[in-house]
This record gives sequence, C-alpha cells and structure tokens, in this order.
Amino acid sequence: MGTETAAQPGAHPLAPIDVHSAAAEQAHDLAVARKDILRIATAGSVDDGKSTLIGRLLYDSKAVFEDQYAAVERASAGGDYVNLALLTDGLRAEREQGITIDVAYRYFATPRRTFILADTPGHVQYTRNMVTGASTADLAIVLVDARKGMLEQSRRHAFLASLLRVPHLVVAVNKMDLVDWSEATFEAIRDEFTAFAAKLDVPDLTVVPISALRGDNVVRRSENTPWYEGSSLLHHLEHVHVASDRNLVDVRFPVQYVVRPQSDTHHDYRGYAGTVASGVLRTGDEVQVLPSGLTTTIAGIDGPRGPVDEAFAPMAVTVRLADDLDVSRGDLICRPANAPHVTQDLDALVCWMTDEPLRPRQRLAVKHTTRTVRAMVKDVQYRLDVNTLHRQPDAGELGLNDIGRVRLRTTQPLFVDDYARNRVTGRFILVDEATNATVGAGMLVPGS
Repeated sequence: MGTETAAQPGAHPLAPIDVHSAAAEQAHDLAVARKDILRIATAGSVDDGKSTLIGRLLYDSKAVFEDQYAAVERASAGGDYVNLALLTDGLRAEREQGITIDVAYRYFATPRRTFILADTPGHVQYTRNMVTGASTADLAIVLVDARKGMLEQSRRHAFLASLLRVPHLVVAVNKMDLVDWSEATFEAIRDEFTAFAAKLDVPDLTVVPISALRGDNVVRRSENTPWYEGSSLLHHLEHVHVASDRNLVDVRFPVQYVVRPQSDTHHDYRGYAGTVASGVLRTGDEVQVLPSGLTTTIAGIDGPRGPVDEAFAPMAVTVRLADDLDVSRGDLICRPANAPHVTQDLDALVCWMTDEPLRPRQRLAVKHTTRTVRAMVKDVQYRLDVNTLHRQPDAGELGLNDIGRVRLRTTQPLFVDDYARNRVTGRFILVDEATNATVGAGMLVPGS
C-alpha cells in the first residue's frame, strides 16, 4: 500500500499533505497576497555605511547563504569584523575602492513583509543612480555618519527623496559606537535634520541611532542606547504603513498589450493587458478609452490565476470591455468623470543622465507609461541647486546629474497627471533616438 498523498477525511492527522493540491495552492496565494512588498532606497555620503547596513539586514534576517557568507569572509582578508558590505558591492571597481558605484538591488523577506533594497551610490557624480533607485521607492533610508554629522550629500539625498515623492524617510545615524553612544550627538543630528526636512515636503520622518557594523538597533534593540525609546530599524520597516500611499481614487490603466488568441477555445476573446497604475477597476464599471474618448463598461477582469472581481495598483491584469473598440498599446483606460490631462506640452523637472548637455531645440523620444512619442525641448527654464534649493534661471542647459525645469512639446498627446498626485502617470524617461539610451528622467509639475 503506497503512502497517502493527501489528507482525506478520517485519515491519520500526520499523513503527508499534497503540496500541489488546490487547497495548498490557495493557501500559498493568500500568504503571498497578505505579505506586501516594501521598496527601499538607501542614500548618504561616501563611507556612511550604506552597503554595510544592507549586508547586516541580509545577514541578521537569515537571507544570506552559507557559501555567500564564506566567500565574503574570505574576501574580507582578516580584520576584526566580516565586511558585510561585500554582499552588495559586487563590482570589482567597487571592492577595490571600497565605494558603491552602481545601484545594487537585494531582496529578502521576514514573516511580515517582503523587501526590495536599492543600494545607491553616495558620490555626487552618481546622482542619476540615486534618482533611478529612489524613483519607485516607498521608503528612503538616509545614512549619516555620527562623527561627521549632516553633510552636503545628506541634504542632497534628503531633497532628492522629497523631490521624488518618497512618502517615508528614515534617517539612520550610523557608527554610534565610534562616538561612545552619545545621546547628545544623536540629538544634535536629529534636530538639525528635522529642521532641514521642515523646508521639504517630507510627510513621515523617523530618526534611528544604529551601528551597522555591530548590528545595534538594526534588527534588534540595543542595550547600548537605553536613552533611545524608538524601535529597531527592521521593526520600523516591517510596520511602516504604506497601503494608504497608493492612489486609489484616479483610475489609470495604460494598455500594454492586446490579447487576441483567435484559437478554438478562445475564438472571440479580446482583452487588454497591463499593470494598474492607480485607482480600482471593477467589473461593470463605466470607463473611457483615451485618446478616442469612447466610453464602455468593463465586461470582466482576468488575473494570472483566473477572473477577479476588482483590480488595483500594482496588479497586472487583462481587462475585457463590453464593446469592440479600437484599443491598442499606449492607450489608457480611465473613468469618464475623472480623466487625466491630455496634452502635448509638458512642464517637468528633469534629471539629466548623460555627458552631452540638454539644450533647447533638442529632439528626443519620450516614454510615458506604455506610450512612446517624439518630442522637442522648447525651453530650459532654470537649473536647481539641490544643495541650497536655489534656482538658477540663466542656466540655458542641463549637464550630467543636473536637475532643472524643462518645457517639452510632443508630436502626439500624452495622458498625464502631476507627479505629486500620481507617481506613475506623472513621470517619464527621455531617450536618445540615435543610440536608444536613456538620457533623462522627468517628473511632471503644474504648468506656470
């Protein structure tokens, strides 16, 4: 008699359960659905310990394999501590110089939440990398060396996080062990950063004293800081509330692909696949398709495992419409009474990412959601000094890593919202048509 593969009524309670059964798959789907994802970007000056902090989080949360740790231990070449920064700094140039050059993404999970960590460089010349890493982040961690206090780069990265509308900001005062866990030092940095953040649009600010090298207040509360009444860094990351940060009011569904199997099984099936940018889509809702402006209702919504009653950001679904309309990639589905701006004139803050400067009359391609159009630079209004927050109106052009306000004119209309209202439909990238390289990233602002 063979081993039972599923627990049947009346079976022994210790009988093995079929992990591929429908009940087991449903339980797995529920577990995945309930454990939300938190996207984190780290920032700070050179040698503040960003990579070490991420290495510590990975190691203490048991997200590092034994062979990985052994390789890092060998690469550390002795010393009092294992160099956990090597878990993220994988490029040879990074290891040789002991700095971060490119954005490194690392993934780990706890029973409560899944995390995607972007380790961004601290050097001024890699500002574009920091913008890339923070553009999709829910939370930014700015590290400050307790010995040095707030530096120019600390202010720069806090400003960039607020500019990119990262909803939650954590200031990690690192290397507290090198200042003998001084409460006065921590409070001075906390007060200075809080005063600076008051000038920015930072809705949620938390300051934590840590030692990334030793692990104090990273995963567990440390006995070295009895004067600190807050939680550990990981506890804060696990419990910070991000669900309310999503825009559930403005329905925006950029069409990415038209699903038309034309098979015997699905002969008449026509669906429009994409990722919900914002809002909630429900079967039976009246919707409008842009740019045609035609209205219809949602006949059904199909998810990866079958039909669903509703879809919300950031779900990837296929929407079926009640009427046969001309809908293709680049079109957008919204609510008739709540449509985005349809315009060919864009006012945006642009971060320029290449050596060749951005100048008026320059021609580029604009990629906005799933729509790509050609555009011309009408005007460079000013360059922004991210250290002093002052505007330089006579700039005339934007160089590498510069951020400034730019006006663009597109050949076809785009369906846009202000970046402050919708981070998905309010952003775009600029592409060099000759090389197909991404040369800039833009955030739409209200027109003057």
